[in-house]
Amino acid sequence: MWDIKEILTATAVLFAVIDIIGSIPVIIDLRKKVGHIQSEKATLAAGLLMLAFLFVGEGILKFVGIDVNSFAVAGSLVLFLLAMEMILGVRIFHDDAPETASIVPLAFPLIAGAGTLTTILSIKAEFHQLNIAVAILLNMLIVYAVLKFSVRIEKYLGKSVINVIRKVFGIILLAIAVKLFAGNVKMMF
Repeated sequence: MWDIKEILTATAVLFAVIDIIGSIPVIIDLRKKVGHIQSEKATLAAGLLMLAFLFVGEGILKFVGIDVNSFAVAGSLVLFLLAMEMILGVRIFHDDAPETASIVPLAFPLIAGAGTLTTILSIKAEFHQLNIAVAILLNMLIVYAVLKFSVRIEKYLGKSVINVIRKVFGIILLAIAVKLFAGNVKMMF
């Protein structure tokens, strides 16, 4: 049940997908537009949304007639595209720019967006639910810290270091997408 390797791997996967470090420029821009970001509320809402999806997302899939392996293959394709965005610095997914910094633009879709929710269900095919839940909680601690100290982090790291971090996690995410695809496409047949 408890597996530190699974927890660390799931944490790294979710960290790469959430891409909170790469989102620092967006967070700073939101902070400039609206003045104050409610880090606690945004983190709590995103965490609850991810945990809810972890525990009831599979039931929703079964209700509409989709098995976890098929969803994992579809999720691996989304992860592949997200990784390509991160590596190449292009935008494949276009979201509307948020007008206010509240739970809606921060918790969803910035933190717990479609890619994150897809990833949670996709990695359920490989990891135990409890380990994924711990990984979500660990990521929420990181998200909270980044939201709270985003201005200091950007000043300290600089935009070029943030871009390098984003590309490195993009490559990791790409490898994970390939592994998810290969492991689950076999299970479908």
